[in-house]
Amino acid sequence: MKQREDGPERARQVRAQLAQVVAALTDPVEVDAFLEDLCTPAEIEALADRWSVVPLLAQGMSYRQIHEDTGVSVTTVGRIARCLEGGAGGYRAALEHHPGRTQAAPTP
Repeated sequence: MKQREDGPERARQVRAQLAQVVAALTDPVEVDAFLEDLCTPAEIEALADRWSVVPLLAQGMSYRQIHEDTGVSVTTVGRIARCLEGGAGGYRAALEHHPGRTQAAPTP
């Protein structure tokens, strides 16, 4: 990751602005266009891969089965699981909006 010359406070402000903009985008087509402009194809693929794991973990699928179904490494699946259980709460909040959601994700 690059080192910021303008300090951590500026980085926090810009991140907050980014979060505010993403939250304001309500049309999935606009969000997709924003992601396409903001991220490289590899970054979008990595984000999509990680997100594909979250609902499977919430359903209780094993790490190995998730790896076999998605191609995401077991190490990455484990990292996502740790974030899902004890992270900042972003995955849980996002699961509330998942189109295939039929019940609440299990709590840790």
